[in-house]
Amino acid sequence: MMRIQAALVESPGGPFTVHDDLVIAAPRPDEILVRMTAAGICHTDLSARQNWPAERSPMVFGHEGAGVVEAVGEEVDSVRPGDSVALSYRSCTTCGQCSARHPAYCETGILALNASGARPDGTTPLTRTNGDTVFGNFFGQSAFASHAIAHRSNVVKVPDDLPAAIAAPLGCGVQTGVGTVLNVLRPPRGSSVVVFGTGSVGLSSVMAAVAEGCDVIAVDPLPARRAKALEFGATAAVDPTATDDVAEAVRDLTGGGPHHAIDTTGQAQVISQAITALRRQGTLALVGIGGQATFDIMTVMTKGLRIRGVIEGDARPAEFIPHLIALHREGKLPLHDIITEFPFAEIERAAQAASAGQVIKPVLRFG
Repeated sequence: MMRIQAALVESPGGPFTVHDDLVIAAPRPDEILVRMTAAGICHTDLSARQNWPAERSPMVFGHEGAGVVEAVGEEVDSVRPGDSVALSYRSCTTCGQCSARHPAYCETGILALNASGARPDGTTPLTRTNGDTVFGNFFGQSAFASHAIAHRSNVVKVPDDLPAAIAAPLGCGVQTGVGTVLNVLRPPRGSSVVVFGTGSVGLSSVMAAVAEGCDVIAVDPLPARRAKALEFGATAAVDPTATDDVAEAVRDLTGGGPHHAIDTTGQAQVISQAITALRRQGTLALVGIGGQATFDIMTVMTKGLRIRGVIEGDARPAEFIPHLIALHREGKLPLHDIITEFPFAEIERAAQAASAGQVIKPVLRFG
């Protein structure tokens, strides 16, 4: 056991507050202790803290971690102390979906393994120095801390010379955006892709679709994000607040409608716009976290549309994160252009900046 520093959310909707009175347990046989060097703040962290149950608080969030391995359990042979690593989501590795190379849809349950506030057996590796329980294990890591306990299924070795601020977002936001294009939609060169919402996930999708030779349209109300999309190669950007009919504007720009649409917003109105905009036999990928959405069934039927839910870009982190690194080094994923670094002590300021749309991808740095 060792004493660590971590950012706690002590009540539903509460702020991130940094504390140095936490203790983390030694890794179990299949676990890995990682000293964090960077952690991205994702929309999932911000939305989860708003609705996190009081009975599972205080809670340590964070699921885009990068760091250096400090210790490994006796069953771990994929990494060793001193290795630079990126952390991603956890899966059971043995169920039908995991065996079929789709661990994002693990039959054990993506929520049970990643968003319960504890290990699958109900324990947590975190306590206060006085013995009080602190919940964690968020996405099998809880990266908003100086150290994290991760699992061998969600730790990926990365090159030592890869900047930690680049490595951190690979495990969720970038993986989701790029994977939605490369693993799910797989758009042919010359096809059209519209991306609704160009935060870090959406812009990652834009980068990937442009690299695949697609005609990309970005839809976002924030001028800075539309400008980034154009900078990354989108052929046009639509301000949804400046047009009475977003779907019509998109159809006009794509010669009758895009072949593919990606919704990163989770908003019912935006999803409806995407369905209306798509051309016949188009595909909509739902990536954003949201509630219920309604749509015209006849529109979906008569146009022959496909609607696909996507978790984590349907990616296998051990294989996909190295691919993302290669794309970045080839200049196809200019991630440094969307990242703003903050000291870990300023995590709440970084979260507020993200919520206000002042930054695209805040990344916390440690040490």
